[in-house]
Amino acid sequence: MKSVIKFLNRNIVTTLIIILLMSCEQKKSFSISIQNSIQEAQAIHGINKLKDFAEKKNIPFAVKGASLEIETAIDSLTLKPEAFSIKTTDEKTIITGGNATGLMYGLLDVKDQIEAGKQSITEKLQSPHIEFRALKFNLPWDAYRGGKTSSLHLETCRDTIFWETFMDMMAENRFNKLTLWNLHPFNYMVKLEDFPEANTFSEQEMKEWQQFWHTLFKIAKNRGIETYIVNWNIFVPTNFARHHNVSGISQGERKHAGKGDTSQIVKDYTRESVRSVIDMYPDLTGLGITLGEGMGEMTPEEREEWLLETIVEGARQAQRKIKFIHRVPLSAGTDPSGSTSVTVEKMTRQTLDTLTCFDGPIITELKFNHSHGHATPKLVKVHGGKLTDAYWNPPPENYYLAWMIRNEDFFILRWGQPDFIRQHIAENVHPYVNGYYIGSETYIPAKDYITALEGASYKYAFERQWMFYKVWGHLLYNPKTPDNYFAQAFENRFPENGSILFEAQSKVSKVPLIIASYWDAKWDFTLYSEGMIGFNDGPRAVKLLSLQTLANKQPMDPRYIGIPEFLDTGKKDMPDKITPVQLADSIFSFCTQALKEVEPIDPKENVDLIHEKTDIQAWAYLGLYFSNKLKSAISYQEFINFKDNKYLQESILWLEKASNDWDKLVEVTKPVYKPVPIPHKGYRVDSNLFHWSIVQEEVEEELNWLKTLDN
Repeated sequence: MKSVIKFLNRNIVTTLIIILLMSCEQKKSFSISIQNSIQEAQAIHGINKLKDFAEKKNIPFAVKGASLEIETAIDSLTLKPEAFSIKTTDEKTIITGGNATGLMYGLLDVKDQIEAGKQSITEKLQSPHIEFRALKFNLPWDAYRGGKTSSLHLETCRDTIFWETFMDMMAENRFNKLTLWNLHPFNYMVKLEDFPEANTFSEQEMKEWQQFWHTLFKIAKNRGIETYIVNWNIFVPTNFARHHNVSGISQGERKHAGKGDTSQIVKDYTRESVRSVIDMYPDLTGLGITLGEGMGEMTPEEREEWLLETIVEGARQAQRKIKFIHRVPLSAGTDPSGSTSVTVEKMTRQTLDTLTCFDGPIITELKFNHSHGHATPKLVKVHGGKLTDAYWNPPPENYYLAWMIRNEDFFILRWGQPDFIRQHIAENVHPYVNGYYIGSETYIPAKDYITALEGASYKYAFERQWMFYKVWGHLLYNPKTPDNYFAQAFENRFPENGSILFEAQSKVSKVPLIIASYWDAKWDFTLYSEGMIGFNDGPRAVKLLSLQTLANKQPMDPRYIGIPEFLDTGKKDMPDKITPVQLADSIFSFCTQALKEVEPIDPKENVDLIHEKTDIQAWAYLGLYFSNKLKSAISYQEFINFKDNKYLQESILWLEKASNDWDKLVEVTKPVYKPVPIPHKGYRVDSNLFHWSIVQEEVEEELNWLKTLDN
């Protein structure tokens, strides 16, 4: 019997060795060749990215008799622009694009399949679900938000290598529009003969600026990305303003909410700037406008008239047609802070319906849930209030709507929540909605000045948030992209831990969504979910979200019940509503589960893995803090209502638990992240740094204050 077992064991070992050798031989023999006749830049980019990947993985490329033979084609008759198909035969894999960009996406898809370990390619047919898939990027010169959070990026944003890397990411994730925002871009792009006083750059400096813009637009075009310059109005360069005694752009002289300067010289200069920029940069796709910040004391009609006389007229005079973005008015009155009205909506629509001087339909942008797009997927409000149906009833023909998903809630911690995005798209894409912008108005994802640990594989800030861009981009293109695609992306980076990291990150990424959905906020500084800070009731100071305010807060998400309503109902569950207790319990459940999932992961010296694990832990502890604080707020309000000390003791107990969670949050983040200027915390005050350890003092003060009520 022993000899039989010995024989069997020998055979098992032999078999395993043979299988292993066969596997190694298969991997060794895998090779790629491409038969390509498409010479458009986007197709070449896709081929080059596949080639770069093959070289990195030591896969033979462009060899005879390759195990994967690829043939490329374009079929614009049966495939939409940016669509692609992958078909396989016994001899080859055929990748066909509806245009060169679609072909590029198909080539990148094959690269992803090979990286996932596939040696036989899966057939696919994909077409863009949403046409306008844009990133919002704030330029640091003449920035909307001044201070160090902008100036830190000046050098990086002039580096074309940065833009190549950034737009490689965009193409990889199927973003097809890049919108570049600042107060007044034109002065950095052209030097006008009729207005030499506007520009103080030397001839050499101007030449360098113009070369930068030409290169940037070409980089984008080669990757199938349209570029748009978007400016706020009305702003002119400081030197021009001084020369003509009009309102300038300098934030030291004028805030961006100042009175609109409608003098004729400003109109003439703006019109000529627009015409000249369009003519000078043939690879620039279009322009965008915003009618608000620099138009104080102007009526909506006056703002629209100014637009028609300047930017629209400048576009008419140009030698080519461009595409156009028209943000809806930020205010229905003369105050730029925000309001809505059906009258203004109808007036704006009339303009949109009659503008025919642009290339294709106008893109009309609306802020989804004001400045906090990462809240509920339910449309509760836009900038200023609630919308009527004036923009889509009857259905528009000359324009379509695009949602602005502002991210003012997380800049540091990694985020990725596919289900939120799928639900958002399912509820908010309509025949008249064909676009999304993703980005911030206060944060620039260029220079990484946040990371404390050395040795990370990435260089730029956007690379830290790699999953954020991957889930948004791919799901906007194809909302049916499965979770296993994103899990595989994690697995490619972190073998053996990828699926765990994806599942845990998906869980804890709900934390900032819940906070922003519960803590109803408006513009930027009113809430920073990642830091648990914002405007509270009372003086306008950015500080810890207080227990007292939380106890009386009316949530943004209509599914949530606020604490006052919850107590009025006798703390009963309600159909189709989520009570504060249910919400707190739900947060506690998925956060503790995520902590358990990542606890066994030992990053060792892998700095990237340290960051991924740390961020999951940080989100989890932040969620636990909010969960316990929510229960503390319920008991606190009961104490206020009934003057019964037992409720105060309950409130103290829950807030002590919350404070302990904050201590753990500080413990995991302190070695990994520096105290840094964050727009919300340090607007124009660079010494106001953010780190959870800095907010910790406010956390302790609040607990001590609550305990004093027991006296």
